[in-house]
Amino acid sequence: HINMFQKVVQLLCLRVWSIYLLTFLFVVIPGLRHFGKAEATSEEVLAYLERTYCGRISVETTQLQSLQEREWFADRFEELKKEAFSPEERRQLAKLMLESQEFDHFLATKFATVKRYGGEGAESMMGFFYELFRSAVYSGVTDVVMGMPHRGRKMVGCAIIHVNGDDAEEVLRATRLAVEYQRRFRKDVIVDLLCYRQWGHNELDEPFFTNPAMYKIIRSRKSIPDSYANQLIAEGLMTEEERGQIKTTLYAVLNDRLNNMTLYSPPSTNLQGRWGDLVEPQNRVSFWDTGVALPLLQFVGARSVDIPDEIQLHSHLRKTHVQARLQKLEEGTKLDWSTAEALAFGTLLCQGFDIRISGQDVGRGTFSQRHAMVVCQETNDMYIPLNHISPEQKGHLEVCNSALSEEAVLGFEYGMSIALPRLLPIWEAQFGDFFNGAQIIFDTFLSGGEAKWLLQSGLVILLPHGYDGAGPEHSSCRIERFLQLCDSKEEGVDGDTVNMGVVNPTLPAQYYHLLRRQMIRNFRKPLIVASPKTLLRFSGAVSSLTGMGPGTSFKPVIGDTSVNPASVQRILFCSGKHYYALLKHREMLPEAEKSTALIRVEELCPFPTEALQQELNKYTNAKDFIWSQEEPQNMGCWSFVSPRFEKQLACKLRLVSRPALPAPAVGIGTLHHQQHEAILTASFS
Repeated sequence: HINMFQKVVQLLCLRVWSIYLLTFLFVVIPGLRHFGKAEATSEEVLAYLERTYCGRISVETTQLQSLQEREWFADRFEELKKEAFSPEERRQLAKLMLESQEFDHFLATKFATVKRYGGEGAESMMGFFYELFRSAVYSGVTDVVMGMPHRGRKMVGCAIIHVNGDDAEEVLRATRLAVEYQRRFRKDVIVDLLCYRQWGHNELDEPFFTNPAMYKIIRSRKSIPDSYANQLIAEGLMTEEERGQIKTTLYAVLNDRLNNMTLYSPPSTNLQGRWGDLVEPQNRVSFWDTGVALPLLQFVGARSVDIPDEIQLHSHLRKTHVQARLQKLEEGTKLDWSTAEALAFGTLLCQGFDIRISGQDVGRGTFSQRHAMVVCQETNDMYIPLNHISPEQKGHLEVCNSALSEEAVLGFEYGMSIALPRLLPIWEAQFGDFFNGAQIIFDTFLSGGEAKWLLQSGLVILLPHGYDGAGPEHSSCRIERFLQLCDSKEEGVDGDTVNMGVVNPTLPAQYYHLLRRQMIRNFRKPLIVASPKTLLRFSGAVSSLTGMGPGTSFKPVIGDTSVNPASVQRILFCSGKHYYALLKHREMLPEAEKSTALIRVEELCPFPTEALQQELNKYTNAKDFIWSQEEPQNMGCWSFVSPRFEKQLACKLRLVSRPALPAPAVGIGTLHHQQHEAILTASFS
């Protein structure tokens, strides 16, 4: 008991002493530059800090790595707290918020039953935007990009300013602080506006159903615009008549605009500025000569593996990459996929186009096939040969080995694609099915961006695809999902107006032409490529330089020149890597070599009706028409091609495929091979 009593006495003494210190002890305060005096009591310092940092605005700066940034932030924050707004600035702020409120009221009156999302409860954001644009202009900003997320997100690693939306003037201070920080340090900053919804999830929702206590408080308070206007009226800076005039004037303008809405035809806002040389695509398929003179191809190809002496190249790459490519270029034959890609990249760079490729380890390539950048084995320095083709080169290749965050990376690449028409942006998934981590970007932006916002995009998506026994997670790019996203017609004929292209090429030259076509044609469309894995080094899937020379172009359909059309009884249609398995199996069947034609559908969307019709016309004696695919019945291209063959070409196909599966592929090797053999046998039966 004595020990407990002693402890209580000690605590009471400490409390009395701390009160004494706060009240009478003078401290030196060199760190508080805007305090107003050099010395003060601890109580005065505490009151200043509470007044400055414990009000309706606060900042998070501990995550900033630079001490200079943190000190600047604190200094400018305290300075802004002492700055007062002029009467004119305050009247302008009140006017903006009153107009925002009146706009919401107008919509509620004229469109009472229409679901909408208003600004009531967050009207102080009008002050934010006004101050943002005003400050941006004075600080030399020429372009502002605004995005509207459906749900809020917070980033890390940047300064965050929290501000209570009830205090409109503090919102202005937060905005000034944010703009000044961004312009000074060129870094990201977030203004976290804490506000409320006057109504519910939308303006037709009844929030009392689930939040009665909160909404009793919300409905009992005056709105932010009215409260601020009352404050100015009380201070003599505004009159009731002026407040009423602001409301009635805006209402009259809105009502007049609504009444004359049918007379208004909005001007076109797309294809302006740097997009001015491009056009709207036509409702027909256009063809483009994407070939290049052979000497230029050989020069570019050689430069793509020209490594300076100071970069110590891995000995394996010198043999299998550099020397092998030079030999292929000299012979002009057996060009593989990576060489064709380098030739497409290099020739586009020579024409002044920029290229950006991103994804997981894309510099090397998932399958160690690309080596667009090489790393010095001594210094770890990186070198990109295609950025050194010639001294006069204007185009630039950017290689971005990105993190395994598909949604974030692809969202950024889409943004690049809609901003820069002379950039060829490419995103490559490590394996084709990895795209599903970015499904929102495909569904919301890539497939519908042009229809919703008139924004053209030339983004190329490379999705390694093919059934080679790798199991359910590394076999399929789920090409059926992309075909379902296309606005291709089942009846009628597709044109360049389709929302995006979907291809499954079988030859390096085809891939070369596709990449060049993206930039050579006078409009932009997203391109989904079911790209190769095993074909990257398959000796049968090679091209010649002449296939990329002048007068050559991408072929949406590749026919069969090895058979006599009059002898053909069966036509096998297929797409992608599966062609080579069918070709090999046909070689083992002497009768089938004469009676079966293999036709490759290289481009699925836009659907190549005319090219397919030309092929069908050759085979007047054919009676059996088959679509053969590696994928299960409920996946792959079948559900897309079947109705189009029947409705556009009057050709009823039968399907040969794996059985319907819940996953793209089986995970047992022996079962995979059994299914593979069954498909090949059934295709020729």
